[in-house]
Amino acid sequence: MSTFARAVAERHGVTVSSYADLYEWSVEHPERFWAEVWQHFGVVASAPYDSVLDRREMPGARWFDGARLNYVDQVLRHAATTSRPAIIVVAEDGSRKEVGWAELKRSVTAFAGTLRAVGVTPGDRVVGYLPNADEAIIAFLGTAAVGATWAGCAPDYGAVAAADRLQQLAPTVLVGATAVEFGGVLRDRRDVLSNLAELLDPHVVITVSRRGLDVDHERPPTRAQWMSWADAVRGDDLGPDLVTEQVEPDHPLWVLFSSGTTGVPKGIIHGHAGVVVTHLASLGLHQDLGERDVFFWYTTTNWMLWNIVVGALLLGVTTVAYEGSPMYPDVDVLWRIVEQEGVTQFGTSPGLLQAAVSAGLAPGTEHDLSSLTKILVTGAPVPETLNSWVESFVSEHVPLLSTSGGTDVVSSFVGGSPGVPVRPGEIPGPLLGVAVAAWDEAGRAVKDQVGELVVTLPMPSMPVGFWNDPDGARYREAYFDSYPGVWRHGDWITHRQSGGFVVHGRSDSTLNRNGVRIGSADLYHVAEAVDGVAEALVLGIEMRDGTYRMPMFLAVEDAVVDVDELVEHVSARLRTEGSPRHVPDEFHIVDAIPHTKTGKKLEVPLKRILQGAPVEEVLSIGAVDRPELVAYYVELAGQWLGKDASGLERRSTS
Repeated sequence: MSTFARAVAERHGVTVSSYADLYEWSVEHPERFWAEVWQHFGVVASAPYDSVLDRREMPGARWFDGARLNYVDQVLRHAATTSRPAIIVVAEDGSRKEVGWAELKRSVTAFAGTLRAVGVTPGDRVVGYLPNADEAIIAFLGTAAVGATWAGCAPDYGAVAAADRLQQLAPTVLVGATAVEFGGVLRDRRDVLSNLAELLDPHVVITVSRRGLDVDHERPPTRAQWMSWADAVRGDDLGPDLVTEQVEPDHPLWVLFSSGTTGVPKGIIHGHAGVVVTHLASLGLHQDLGERDVFFWYTTTNWMLWNIVVGALLLGVTTVAYEGSPMYPDVDVLWRIVEQEGVTQFGTSPGLLQAAVSAGLAPGTEHDLSSLTKILVTGAPVPETLNSWVESFVSEHVPLLSTSGGTDVVSSFVGGSPGVPVRPGEIPGPLLGVAVAAWDEAGRAVKDQVGELVVTLPMPSMPVGFWNDPDGARYREAYFDSYPGVWRHGDWITHRQSGGFVVHGRSDSTLNRNGVRIGSADLYHVAEAVDGVAEALVLGIEMRDGTYRMPMFLAVEDAVVDVDELVEHVSARLRTEGSPRHVPDEFHIVDAIPHTKTGKKLEVPLKRILQGAPVEEVLSIGAVDRPELVAYYVELAGQWLGKDASGLERRSTS
């Protein structure tokens, strides 16, 4: 970051004595800033750009017009400069394998050759039904190399839920795993893969076998051509050099999907150039990653963090892929990987850190974490208590850096940066080039009060568009209806005078007590810090009769003996650490809290169910981690509304 700042000061004749100076310059002159990112990291392009940004308008801004490039060229150039591993894959049983840069290049070259041989051309789609391992990364890179578009999901989805996402793309090739191991259980996915192939109807299915489970390629179960992964990456007849398709800057690189909890998931398209420069800035400048780093962020292929893990390869970083449960055989498994692999930057979620707290872990004394320089966390707001735990039980020298962004931009709006102080409970500040603010309902920027997270200037990684949205109507409705020409992300945030940010949760699930807006995360910070509470869910529900109910659902730990006493304690803490408005109207003890498969609590769908909406209208059951938990809320809705709960349940399972 300091090297970059010095170059900016010298080339543009500006004073950059602090991060605040550099940030202000980056949003006042976005064209110059993103051109500096391009130059600083030496983006490989076969044709230069004519302009950095054609107009500062949203939606519709175009980046790097005239350039021709390919994401894969930015990755594989490191094969000539580093001898460190490119990918380390760790399995649940502790076994591991390394993929060197030369091997990565050879496998990507071979896979790209296979795609071309079976007729894949630029603009076609290749989709994956794969766990977080090297095959997913290689398949993506091979797809991008030929100018095709990648999309994927993890094999914990059933065939219908996976097809809800992937079928929209009418893929030419499906790459799928025959089994997945999670939580100590080997799950045979061959029948699911076959069903998915029938639903997608691709020309070719490439199977990635696990633990000897394979399909009979001599008698394929569908009319598609079936081949093994080994054959797809063999490359017997290929030369040593990879020829990448040189594409336009906004040529579709990948399609990411919204959570799908409220209907068919939206396909969000990102382009080559926008992703390249955004990830170089966020990972290379803000995280200070380079060829000597080992980067491990626990994720699955369902979550946009998988794209960030792959993005580390743009900088020549060794990226660690863990294929398994973060809680098996115990909650210490991720910290063991950090020690074993000499991880320098470790990414996780607040929920997994809280699980470590609840288990009484002390990673700093139980493991050698001397290589660790940063802990990064996202996925939900981070309570102050986690900062204290990291300082006491991990290291007083390793910062906990919270960041917040979204699948929509496959990056962050706010996060940490070298030289910017970390204040417990806050996100340090805005990312370079991201004109982020908190706005009130009238469209005025506010400080030290809750507002909508907005972005007032285009970002390179904003979507090229939505899949099957030819006139852009759904895209405009998703982000630009509230404030025309300004991106409204859908999060409540507070922008502090100090420069930091606090994220309070989704604005479409905001709590409203007598006209006062409260973020659900503010209640979670308090409730989930209470010993005995495994997780909490709070909903603000406008009832049909005009009343307002705010229930809290608590999943409690097995050791809890007196539930009434626990609820009393939670209520008292919410009153004293929040206010009387923070105390729910009622508490419900539940087995567990349901989430999307990317770990987000189902606040809005469950609110709608408790308002009486049929389950099938507000929730795709296949997108839920534990679908059986939804029945409780269906039954509760029946009690509240005087309806036949069994009838509601029948609709929920249809």
